[in-house]
Amino acid sequence: MTFDFMLPYYGDVQLMQDAVRSILAQTDPDFRLVVIDDGKEPDVPGWFEQLGDDRVHYTRNEQNVGITKNFQKCVRLSEADYVVIMGCDDLLHPRYLETVRGIIGAHRGVGMVQPGVEVIDGDGRVTQGLADNTKQRLYSPQVKGRRLMGGEELAASVLRGNWLYFPSIAWRGEVLRKVNFRDDYSVIQDLALVIDLLEGGEEMVIDNSTTVFQYRRHAVSESSLQAFSGTRFVEAERYFSAVAERMDARGWPKAARAARFHSASRLHALTMLPAHCAADTRTVPAPWRSTCSPPARTEPAPQETD
Repeated sequence: MTFDFMLPYYGDVQLMQDAVRSILAQTDPDFRLVVIDDGKEPDVPGWFEQLGDDRVHYTRNEQNVGITKNFQKCVRLSEADYVVIMGCDDLLHPRYLETVRGIIGAHRGVGMVQPGVEVIDGDGRVTQGLADNTKQRLYSPQVKGRRLMGGEELAASVLRGNWLYFPSIAWRGEVLRKVNFRDDYSVIQDLALVIDLLEGGEEMVIDNSTTVFQYRRHAVSESSLQAFSGTRFVEAERYFSAVAERMDARGWPKAARAARFHSASRLHALTMLPAHCAADTRTVPAPWRSTCSPPARTEPAPQETD
């Protein structure tokens, strides 16, 4: 059974190097690492060359293609039986591959594996903020140890609230390459991929018995809040509306209801409102814009004069 770690890279050089080191430190050394650089940092190619590890394959895009195209390229260039599309600032525990290989060995041919994850902040400290508390307490299925899920049950669960940690998932390469990421989504493409695979009959093993992946969640800065425009939620509304119709047509009514309600996306939008209001109400999605708008000022009635 072969494994590819695909690393779409853009951003902080040090964090990327830490991610690479965590891959190379695996107790199971049988893997290939493919880095697809979508940036222009001058020292990065030389750093990979000096690694001197023939398991590592580095390539740089001639021009910036953006996150979705780079993800799609990762899928196309993958070759292994199982593929991990890891975030370039995330970290693996040394036994990640050993653990995931064991899970797949016990569930031959499974389409997806969600292993145990802990969240770290920008400085590498284990943390748990509102988003992750919500994921775990409200949306994630209560799994103690290991559980196989699929079909409408899993579709309804992730459409209600996407509790998965996408960069930690191991995907069966054959079906991943057949489906790939959709062109028409830029921020919800991971959820769309999972639903596409579930519709194709794939299943997922959720294993919480051992923590093997560190997912980095950075503090939200003022500048990133301003960049985090309401278009994210517009895209989500478009996706959930379309997927609800597909779930109805498939005869998955619980999944269709979850898609129409998609409470997690709405809650996420609401948690972002104060920051959006402080920055610029024009970035707030239309359904909530009135929440941020100051009350209309009532002018005093004109005084009658004699």
